[in-house]
Amino acid sequence: MKWSELSIHTTNEAIESVSNILHEAGASGVVIEDSDDFSKEREDQFGEIWSLNADDFPKDGVILKAYLPVNSFLGETVEAIKLAVNNLVTFDINIGANVVTISEVNEEEWATAWKKYYHPVKISQRFTIVPTWETYNPVSSDELIIELDPGMAFGTGTHPTTVMSLQALEKTVKTGERVIDIGTGSGVLAIGAALLGAREVHALDLDDIAVKAAGINVKLNKVQDRVTVAGGNLVDTIDEPGDVVVANILAEIIMSFTDDAFKVVKPGGHYITSGIISAKKNDVKEALEGSGFVIEDIMMMEDWVTIISKKPE
Repeated sequence: MKWSELSIHTTNEAIESVSNILHEAGASGVVIEDSDDFSKEREDQFGEIWSLNADDFPKDGVILKAYLPVNSFLGETVEAIKLAVNNLVTFDINIGANVVTISEVNEEEWATAWKKYYHPVKISQRFTIVPTWETYNPVSSDELIIELDPGMAFGTGTHPTTVMSLQALEKTVKTGERVIDIGTGSGVLAIGAALLGAREVHALDLDDIAVKAAGINVKLNKVQDRVTVAGGNLVDTIDEPGDVVVANILAEIIMSFTDDAFKVVKPGGHYITSGIISAKKNDVKEALEGSGFVIEDIMMMEDWVTIISKKPE
């Protein structure tokens, strides 16, 4: 298995939070290079030999290094990490320079090299995700094809959190309903909702690059008559509730706006939350129930969780 080293230049204050984000994203380990470690004086209490190389430490701040497997959803994982780290400022955490780099992987080459990992994948009873560069013939009359060319930025649509989100949409979306997709990324969930028969889908993202990428994928799948992609957040952008609301983002962010989400789900409607590491399952469940949602189903794949909840009528 090939591995990619992801480095984040941040602050001492943010070490715990960023480390937690990296672990939740599936990092096999986190290395901390703290500039203070090189400059501090140490007492040789137990015969330790301290021999530190200045080249191994940043001139200021802290560098956290995580090791992630090189696979078809590496790009999606990296973008989720960046989003989560950027979001720490909303909790008054100083993230410093916040410079993110990837080594052992040439990003320019990766933009095309990763395609060898990506082939048509049937991810549910009806959905099959197909890369735009491959020809695929449906095997059944009711099969729904999502064409995707996500590049490095937003992954391939085959990450467990995306797969379970699409499966959850398949369970909840009915023809003619209104769907809201929070943190749309590549737009894959919004596209899936439209293909399932939603009459109106609002796809939101705070990242301008995501908005552009989602717009391209929406047109690629010929659902632009039903899907609107826009920049913005849930509170400022949505003025009409949806029958189904889906949020495939990190657990901490989900828990921060469960009350707002409750307001934009119609009575009797569903709220799908994904991007949840298994260790955070109970925390998210409690937050949802605390806001008034009733848990209908909890799905698990690998170390990830998706929760389908319902707003009482």
